[in-house]
Amino acid sequence: MKPVVLLIGRLPNVIGDVARRLDHMPIQWLGAHDQEEVRRQLDAEPRIVCAIMGAGLDDNIRGELVGVIAARRPDICIHLKDRASGPDGLVPFVQRVVQHEILDSLETG
Repeated sequence: MKPVVLLIGRLPNVIGDVARRLDHMPIQWLGAHDQEEVRRQLDAEPRIVCAIMGAGLDDNIRGELVGVIAARRPDICIHLKDRASGPDGLVPFVQRVVQHEILDSLETG
């Protein structure tokens, strides 16, 4: 069974693009764009192993989402993308997080 990663971002097409560009990875991708959708995904999918949040969201929203995730699912690691690398940095960031935090640990575990 593939690990599940929750991608959180401001624009649905950006999240979809990340999943398409990284579809070679053995990951099931879920997307969310607002607090309600994050709650629904967390409640519906117990296999989520981490959440990765893009930099396009306002800092207040990012903070609120971190609180929602931590309160509902304290077992999930939360990764926030930096703003300095810009939109082009999202795919490499997600790829690095997934490779090092999930896939490498599956190989050694």
